[in-house]
Amino acid sequence: MAKDISSQRDPFDDYLIKVENYIQSSQWRDICGISGEDLKVLPLARGEYNLNYLLRGKEKSLVFRVNMGTQIDRDDQIVYEFKTLKLLQNSGVTPIPCYVDDSRNLLDRGISIMEYLPGRSLDYKSDLRDAARVFSTIHQLPVAEAENHLIRETEPLTMIFTECKKLLSTYFKSPLADPDIRNFLMEVIDWANSYREKEQYFLADPWFCIVNTEVNSGNFIVNPFKQTTHLIDWEMARWGDPSTDLCHFYSPLTTLWKTSFRFSPEGLSCFLTEYKKNLRSDHLRNSLEERLHFKFPFVLLRGISWSAMGWVAYQTDYEGMRDEHTWRTLQRYMNIDFIRSLFSPLMQP
Repeated sequence: MAKDISSQRDPFDDYLIKVENYIQSSQWRDICGISGEDLKVLPLARGEYNLNYLLRGKEKSLVFRVNMGTQIDRDDQIVYEFKTLKLLQNSGVTPIPCYVDDSRNLLDRGISIMEYLPGRSLDYKSDLRDAARVFSTIHQLPVAEAENHLIRETEPLTMIFTECKKLLSTYFKSPLADPDIRNFLMEVIDWANSYREKEQYFLADPWFCIVNTEVNSGNFIVNPFKQTTHLIDWEMARWGDPSTDLCHFYSPLTTLWKTSFRFSPEGLSCFLTEYKKNLRSDHLRNSLEERLHFKFPFVLLRGISWSAMGWVAYQTDYEGMRDEHTWRTLQRYMNIDFIRSLFSPLMQP
């Protein structure tokens, strides 16, 4: 039987007091350069797996992040993200990390503190060139492979395919599932299994960099006054191919998550042209179209697989934090005509 998600208590309010108590401790203040300031704690933003609060001071403001769950099966989720931000801290397009505490002593969840970046979400109609420059900056950041902690996409298509099979099993086994959607998604997963042969392209010509993997418009902070654009929320970062981020960015499952925008062929061409213009590598520039072509079906598959899992879990035993906007979007996505519009063109012989 489906649960009524509207009656769920929001932990955002509960943890506000816990955060207020935590910041009274002095252990983090010197590290963050805010030892003498009185801070006010304000709700900032929340997702399915993290609560974010603004620590507002007279001279400086910070973000206090409380981790409530993980999408990558890591007990040290907050440390994983913090270490990623440390790798990125000289990029100029990501928030600077300040402090992390996963001891669960003063607060029963892992927490991190980072730079506060005022601004608004990305506008797909006006900010695409800036987004392209952010991606090109991150994807070219010099990072030693042997020294980083990131999950590696050594078999990029197989990795996504395996994850999707696990996610879709939740939907396939659920009595809530629509039979037409179940049958079509079974066809899609069979097709994707055969299409995995394209993985040989990435194995023969690997190009590793830091990728975010969650690049919806709400994870960009645009400040028109400072003329800056930053990419935040690095909880699911990977060491993978740049096509991962770019395909996620222009996937309709990403753009429609919080907006009504879908890329036109002309708009996509403009975005990719700007990205390639800022690349130093001729090889990556020349091979980018093939990388995107082979990766895109699997990015779509992951998006719809997570949506199918979430649609069931939101009504049964979801471990993350329920969000009304997410629930409405999941209901929109789990429509047979919409799902067919995504995959049928790709599956044509």
